[in-house]
Amino acid sequence: MSLAEKLDVLREGSASRIPEDKRAIMAKATADLRASDIMEGVPKVGDTLPEFSLQNAHGVDVHAADLLAQGPLVLSVFRGTW
Repeated sequence: MSLAEKLDVLREGSASRIPEDKRAIMAKATADLRASDIMEGVPKVGDTLPEFSLQNAHGVDVHAADLLAQGPLVLSVFRGTW
């Protein structure tokens, strides 16, 4: 199953679990963010990023270059609640 197919399955599953009024709030928040042009400042698929490292859940530095040496790297950016 491709990543796109897996994401579709997740979306379908959440649509059945999340009440309609909450989904409407989430959809409006997403639309408001898109309208704010926030997406202009985020990395796009295929962009080249500078070398970086981040701490994992155990406080150990993980270097992107080390992960790339093992194969393709997927970076997911979560905006959070700020």
